Amino acid sequence: MDKRIATLAEAVADIQDGASIMIGGFGGSGTPIELIHALIDRFVATGSPKCLTVINNNAGNGHVGLAAMIKQGMVATMVCSFPRSSDPKMFTEKYMAGEIELQLVPQGTLAERIRAGGAGIPAFYTPSSFGTDLAKGRPVMEFEGRSYVMERWLKADFALIKAELGDSHGNLTYHMAARNFSPLMAMAGHRTVVQVSRIVAPGEIDPETVITPGIFVNAVVEVANPAQEEELNRTGVRYP
Repeated sequence: MDKRIATLAEAVADIQDGASIMIGGFGGSGTPIELIHALIDRFVATGSPKCLTVINNNAGNGHVGLAAMIKQGMVATMVCSFPRSSDPKMFTEKYMAGEIELQLVPQGTLAERIRAGGAGIPAFYTPSSFGTDLAKGRPVMEFEGRSYVMERWLKADFALIKAELGDSHGNLTYHMAARNFSPLMAMAGHRTVVQVSRIVAPGEIDPETVITPGIFVNAVVEVANPAQEEELNRTGVRYP
């Protein structure tokens, strides 16, 4: 029941070449910067993991976090809604060079595909993307006179997320908007690894405030003063 992990390096040690990874965050809000950077550190030291499929709301900003992963050449496929956000230079360069694949998914559809993956729902229908290039080749059905596109569930080998409080059993709370995709990704990841600002003893979190129950969490590592993506980019940080 004790899911505490001592170090960030240990927390990401099981991620291997070719893995699929969901990374929480909405822009910089809720982005697990330290877990991402620990994965980059391992790649720099060993050349692994690479050829990753990453599922995130965007494709990174600046030269830190997910953007730094892309810059290192670790990511083969990017599944996201907003590949061109405030400073997507790293992704844009790789994409224009043909070095990374993009799977574009409308934001609401992305969230629902992840939710479906966690809930065990293989597919669902949505009107989003009907009549656009994104719907080409996908089954279409008509319901009550409106056309809907079939979308499949989305699951991943790993989910890397950031929470506010976590107990040793993996029960989690989030800080305001940092909640975003993370509870859904925790359910849809085969192994969910969480960085939290503080680990507390079981019972210290009011059960009524738990957002992600520990049943969906495999590992918790404490990061007392987590970095914020926007602040790192404002100060010109380039990782590694």
